Amino acid sequence: MADVFGMALRDYQNGHYTEDIKTYSSLDETDVIPVPYLFREFDEMPKIEQKALQLARGKILDIGAGAGNHALYLQKKGFDVTALDNSEGCIAVCKERGIHSTVVSDVLDYADERYDTLLLLMNGIGLAGKLNNLSRFLQYLASLLLPNGQILLDSSDIIYMFEQDEDGGYWIPNDGTYYGEVVFEMEYKGQKGKPFDWVYVDFDTLQNACESNGLSCELVISGEHYDYLAKLTLKE
Repeated sequence: MADVFGMALRDYQNGHYTEDIKTYSSLDETDVIPVPYLFREFDEMPKIEQKALQLARGKILDIGAGAGNHALYLQKKGFDVTALDNSEGCIAVCKERGIHSTVVSDVLDYADERYDTLLLLMNGIGLAGKLNNLSRFLQYLASLLLPNGQILLDSSDIIYMFEQDEDGGYWIPNDGTYYGEVVFEMEYKGQKGKPFDWVYVDFDTLQNACESNGLSCELVISGEHYDYLAKLTLKE
């Protein structure tokens, strides 16, 4: 299947931008990801991302690095940062943009080093795929931390996407799955990528999962669209 993200980023990087990435989801929504936005500078980032970059410290792993905006910003600030993505196209762009340390890998297949800060931005916790994978995913992330390390991640509570009744409750399908689980498919220039699972985790659910897996979970800031930044650390 096509490396949709990588293709789009490489085209933009090489001056061949003509269209955006289309996304289809199990929420019956069709949307687009504007490719220029994937190359945003610090001043163009949401406050949640800016705050995460300000909190990053030590040796840093940027998981799901994409075009490398976060890694590039931190590298320019003098940090030892590695950009990791499972897309060869994305990592090629990261290299072309001047990021010194890069890795092409699924995060669950990567265990080469440990870090002071793990960054999972743009709903990076979604890489867990499904809620029942969240514990294993958190345990794996924790194994990549150095002593006193931290995980900085953002996500969203997508409850707002469901119909609300007069009492303020939400109509959520009772099919046994968590409402934040979504299946996405992306398309670029007529080529489609492989459908993939993605999960949006509300903060209370994340906090409970952390508690069960030896992690402290702090709400750093909330955004304007049911989104939030959380800081996870190992319990002493």
